[in-house]
Amino acid sequence: MFVKVCGVTNEEDALVAVGMGADAIGFNFVPGSPRQISPRLARDIVRRLPGGIITVGVFRNELPERVVQVMDGAGLRMAQLHGNETAADSRWVAERVPALIKVFVAGDPNVERVRDYGASVLLVDGPDPGSGRIFDWRQLEGRDRGIRLLLAGGLRPSNVAQAIEIVRPWGVDVASGIESEPGRKDVLAMREFISVANEAGALYEDAADESLAADAPYDWRDD
Repeated sequence: MFVKVCGVTNEEDALVAVGMGADAIGFNFVPGSPRQISPRLARDIVRRLPGGIITVGVFRNELPERVVQVMDGAGLRMAQLHGNETAADSRWVAERVPALIKVFVAGDPNVERVRDYGASVLLVDGPDPGSGRIFDWRQLEGRDRGIRLLLAGGLRPSNVAQAIEIVRPWGVDVASGIESEPGRKDVLAMREFISVANEAGALYEDAADESLAADAPYDWRDD
């Protein structure tokens, strides 16, 4: 099970998350977010992380040129577009970064055409991203997506196993569900979340897909 810890704002939380087994660290560049981080600080943190960790830049309705500029400057491996970006703008970014995550809220019909956005990973979030509110996971139950699905939206240690059982995602994404306060992670909650997610994932994940993730952790563009 791929586990992404998002909304990281400091080096300590990033290193603890990695030490506990997180596969990816997300940095939020959305103006006004309580988890916003500067590109310079993100770059400094990235330089101290192990080479195998996926580093993700999170953007919402940002100019495509600015997305690429921040990604390059901070040395990030994946861009995550979390707004109402057009398919054309998303593809433009996807052609200039190592890999792209496109985010849609649950129920958005554009989920069905995520490939048009140049994405290699689809992230489905709740209707109010960052609020910690869950949505009805049964909307995604049994869906043949043809793309890696990263599940977000109100996940926490107490419900992530149930979410994985229902949705059977490729990975899970958590931010507010393991915080002591906005922008600061709770060490015990983070450890429990990663452990529970991996245990639940081991019961349900598809062996072939897991092999793909292990063999090519960064380059998913041709999947």
